[in-house]
Amino acid sequence: MEPHLLERARELSDRLVQLQTPIRILDAVNWPRDIRESFFAAKGEKLPNIDKSFYASRPPGFDTAELRHALADLQRDIVRNLGQLSPISQLMKRACREYRDVIRMIEARGSEEFHELSVELYGHPDDVFHAGEPTLAELAAMLRSPLASLLDSDALPEEKKNIEAAVAVDKLQAQLNASMPGLNVNVMLSDGIVSDAAAGADRIKMNQDVKFSQRELDILEVHEGWIHVGTTQNGLAQPYLTCLSKGTPSATITQEGLAVLTEVITLRSTPRRLAKLVGRIEAVKQAADGADFIEVFRDCLSKGMSKEEAYTLTQRVFRGSTPNGAPFTKDLAYIRGFVLVYNLIRVAIQLGRIDRLPLLLTGKVAVDDFRQICELHDSGVIEAPKYVPPHFKDLRGLATWLSVGRFLGDFSFTQLENDYRPLIP
Repeated sequence: MEPHLLERARELSDRLVQLQTPIRILDAVNWPRDIRESFFAAKGEKLPNIDKSFYASRPPGFDTAELRHALADLQRDIVRNLGQLSPISQLMKRACREYRDVIRMIEARGSEEFHELSVELYGHPDDVFHAGEPTLAELAAMLRSPLASLLDSDALPEEKKNIEAAVAVDKLQAQLNASMPGLNVNVMLSDGIVSDAAAGADRIKMNQDVKFSQRELDILEVHEGWIHVGTTQNGLAQPYLTCLSKGTPSATITQEGLAVLTEVITLRSTPRRLAKLVGRIEAVKQAADGADFIEVFRDCLSKGMSKEEAYTLTQRVFRGSTPNGAPFTKDLAYIRGFVLVYNLIRVAIQLGRIDRLPLLLTGKVAVDDFRQICELHDSGVIEAPKYVPPHFKDLRGLATWLSVGRFLGDFSFTQLENDYRPLIP
């Protein structure tokens, strides 16, 4: 591409970054702490007081109609300047469309349309990856059985959460400094987040009211640090497509899948961690099938969760919606993304193109955009990632692990179980 067109692409990319800046999906849909306190005060017998007027009283902080129109104008300018079919145009047009759908979803908080747009962006638990294969919810059920056996085993006790948040901040910072040297990341305490930890462009916030186990810090290191912060900064380092530093919903699915896969292949994850992700799919499925907030909450309790854990999960499912409405489906992203990324990597290895895999880290990219990412890298528009986790620097271990998994996956597990069960007392 000619230099003047590359500079124009950079201008359009920077414009996209600026336009999407005020969009904060989770801030727009989360429920305040007083809703939680009221629910527990009513002993979990009364639905939270959330309706469309509740969201109307909490504006998103920007003019939604004005921003939708600005994104539409940008999309037209992308085509006028870069053409309809260029890989750069395809990437940025997709982002503009998704951000406009996100804005519509925010505008629709508390209504059935909110759920419909959520499904458009993140999927539905009844989705299948290929015709005739299990749905996402059925895959979750298939995972639940072996995980239940592992969780019941005394050989895999839960690690104690005995590290105070202030100490955990220092430990996680030291781990990241050692494993990803040069990465600009600041680990800090926060009292304003719902989750235990959350990553931004150059920081990881840790909930000051929570204690952590060393295992949890190890997971945060690879999930939040290596993947979420690392890919953000790789996107910021791009010479032209700076918009790769910002994640659309489709990129979020890939990001979360890549992060979960990284937890697994670096042996950081645990059966309890995977069971937590499976539980999110099950809860979304229940709500999609008509269960209300109390019904999902009680089902979580029946699975051994504490009241606090059950509320947190149920609130994730109904945020942006109403307590008796259809769910917010973002929590499908973790397992859905895991399957998509895992299969992409397996096929790349099978085709002898393992050299392509680090390009998944060039920024917040979606699996569906991977061909365009590769083409733009080959033409010099996109640079190779600056920050690469250890398991992607030396791909021999990853390739061997997945190749063996592909080989062993062809065996019938039913037959294996019949053959080997008598050998295990």
